[in-house]
Amino acid sequence: MILILLLTFLTLFLIHQFYWRRRKLPPGPTPLPILGNLQSLAKPRPGYEAFQKWTEEYGPVFTFWLGTTPFIVITSYEIMKETFIKDGDSYSDKLLHGKGNGKYFGVLDTNGEMWSIHRRFTLTQLRDLGLGKDLMQQKILLEIEELQNVLDSQLGTRIRLNEVLDRSVGNIINLTLFNKRFGMDQRDEFAYLKSMIDAIMNIVSEFKYFIQHLIPWTSIIFPGVSLQKKTKEYGELLNVFFKEQIAKHRKEIDFDTVESEDFVEAYLKEQMKREEAGDKETFCEEQLLAMCFDLFMAGQFTTTTTLTWGIAYFLHHPEVQTKIRKELDQVIGSHRLVTTADKNDLPYLSAFLNETQRCANIIPLNLLHVTRKDTTIRGIHVEKGTGVIANISTVMLDGKIFPNPLQFNPDRFIENGKLRKVDELIPFSIGKRQCLGEGLARMELFLFFANLFNRYEFEVEDLPSMNKSIDSFVMPREINVTLRKRLE
Repeated sequence: MILILLLTFLTLFLIHQFYWRRRKLPPGPTPLPILGNLQSLAKPRPGYEAFQKWTEEYGPVFTFWLGTTPFIVITSYEIMKETFIKDGDSYSDKLLHGKGNGKYFGVLDTNGEMWSIHRRFTLTQLRDLGLGKDLMQQKILLEIEELQNVLDSQLGTRIRLNEVLDRSVGNIINLTLFNKRFGMDQRDEFAYLKSMIDAIMNIVSEFKYFIQHLIPWTSIIFPGVSLQKKTKEYGELLNVFFKEQIAKHRKEIDFDTVESEDFVEAYLKEQMKREEAGDKETFCEEQLLAMCFDLFMAGQFTTTTTLTWGIAYFLHHPEVQTKIRKELDQVIGSHRLVTTADKNDLPYLSAFLNETQRCANIIPLNLLHVTRKDTTIRGIHVEKGTGVIANISTVMLDGKIFPNPLQFNPDRFIENGKLRKVDELIPFSIGKRQCLGEGLARMELFLFFANLFNRYEFEVEDLPSMNKSIDSFVMPREINVTLRKRLE
């Protein structure tokens, strides 16, 4: 009798898992119990290969299971435009990873009105602080000049370039947040902050913690400390750091002035204005701490990762080095700082940046969206609360759009000697959740690459690793080089 009951239960469970739950969803790979299709993203090869294979087998819209939760995956740029842009309101929410209602989690882990208000506020403040204007460029160029002074003092010696770049990128973010940079006497402060960020990224890059990040309840089946416990400590230490910076900054602010010199000053002024109007929740210290975390974490990690991968591609491709230097010599021809005013005259360097972002592909899975209301995708009914992923990796590695997609070739973005616009190049994602720091990142990357390549020659003993299969996330490269000045 017991055996019959067990067999009946097992049969019903399998029918529920493999038929009933999948009957209204697009076809896709068969999920395993508990893990779903996550095992396909495990080592030893990059996870994006699985999504390419499934696209070929099931088409540009299919179902991928993160554990026991189904997600509709879109791998076509045209369908992404139809959904995330034309029907963007339906997809503006994202999956919140076990954080309750996500009320005070910045912009990365909030939904609804709180997300909308803070995203709009952040975009406005970045614009007012000079994004897209000469003011922001001057801040970046001042940091590049300081970087050059540091590098010039170490010419002819082997250095770990990624560590120097880390500090420069961190300074730009800190200038944006607090209008202060980490001076030479503050190395320990920045090193401490960066160590917290690195610790968190190193944890979540491990595959078992990657699964826990996506499916928090799986922590009960993995031996050892859970992701939540391991990251909580570092998150609390980061909050202590930001609290101290905010407290110092609050004492320095003139609340009677309208204009603000940095993001935190603007936030504190908005907080005071709203509190006077009776709103003590929308702009509060918890949300400001989360915003600082979001802006620093995202800005530091993504920019440094892209810079190190770009330099790695540069070192691996001597023919690309030759073309970049030839263009720089023709247009710049000296050690003067390269600015965004030179960008239109440096199409190959811009093509190099495009190809770096395409090939580095540093966000291979992308955000996990959930629909805010019932909608349709290419005639398929999608209920409210359904998970949807815009898999930008598959678009940027589509051989029909980018022939020989795994080959690093900046010339694919050049046409008749000019930079060719390719809509399918979407490294900052697509839709309402598109990276809000895109403008700053584009400016930083161009100015750093242009001025590094124009001023220095790079000598290496061992080329940096280009292996993406060792981490669940695309991590920065270690760049050990000896620098010498060009154009003496």
